[in-house]
Amino acid sequence: MKIGLSSVSKEEAIRMAGQILVDSGYAEVEYIDAMLQREADLSTYIGNGTAIPHGVSEAKKKIKKTGICILQFPDGIDYGDEKVYLMIGIAGVGNEHLLILSNLAELLEDESKVEGLRTTKDVDSVYKQFTNQ
Repeated sequence: MKIGLSSVSKEEAIRMAGQILVDSGYAEVEYIDAMLQREADLSTYIGNGTAIPHGVSEAKKKIKKTGICILQFPDGIDYGDEKVYLMIGIAGVGNEHLLILSNLAELLEDESKVEGLRTTKDVDSVYKQFTNQ
């Protein structure tokens, strides 16, 4: 989890998310290119200032275990015609990414929660939002 990041390009942000997934043991380094390919094929912007980059289906074998990473860009990054403030990188074994997406959709539909996540400087509060603690 990284908060208070400076604005970068969309591609650099996706690379950052992918590298965190790799460094955390969730995926092999080739998964980063698969995340960039997914974005080239179809935007992972889901609304409300949030994007959920993840790899193309063919890269499933590059995932070691299920996990997410969270990057916060308080000033936003250009994401096509949108601005992204919250990026959630996803690596899901098998169909586990569907459960992650379902849980994220529930959390991220609340605009006030998303606004809080976009602006907080408290890593613990972000962690609690994503772990329901």
